[in-house]
Amino acid sequence: MIGVIGGTGPEGRGLATRFALAGECVFIGSRNSQKGQEVAEEISESSGNLIQGGNNEEAAQKGDVIIISVPYEGHVTILSKLEAFLKNKIVINVVAPLVFGKKFISSITVEEGSAAEQAQLLLPDSKVVGAFHNISAQDLLRFQEKVSCDVVVCSDFLDSKKYVMQLAEKINGVRGVDGGVLANSKYVEQLTALLLNINKTYKSHSSIKITGI
Repeated sequence: MIGVIGGTGPEGRGLATRFALAGECVFIGSRNSQKGQEVAEEISESSGNLIQGGNNEEAAQKGDVIIISVPYEGHVTILSKLEAFLKNKIVINVVAPLVFGKKFISSITVEEGSAAEQAQLLLPDSKVVGAFHNISAQDLLRFQEKVSCDVVVCSDFLDSKKYVMQLAEKINGVRGVDGGVLANSKYVEQLTALLLNINKTYKSHSSIKITGI
């Protein structure tokens, strides 16, 4: 089962819907248990699969693989709170540290290097994988349409990285790309700010495609 921490936000909800459509068992987590259940019911109707929902603690406990999709300002707090439930699990970190200004969006400098590396330090007994930073939540939520993009996957755990690349390719149109070690998540996270600024300019939902491989 895939547990989605912060699964009621656009990115978490979009990924949960796509994985449910692919036949994966999903548990939607939220700070508010009722909201988690409501979104799970909505996704169940959209996907045709029965999805469970509740609070973040339940998602962390029940999920075999965990997706972290929370705002960066709550990143340290939520991971510290859930550490005991995440031991020996693959933790997919989707968080991109960003500041939303009036004119443009910029990335936040993270002392540990990246949000993914910060997560690994906070979760020493988990296998952290950085992925899905540059896939548009709006595109994910248009679940009947193909998502044409690459997902760059970074981790220090080879088997976990391969698993997440295969998981990414369960989304119609997506290709998983090996981005190397977890430290490379820094560049992928920062690219999110660039894509969002491009979106503002072109009123679009931009993503990335890597050629030559």
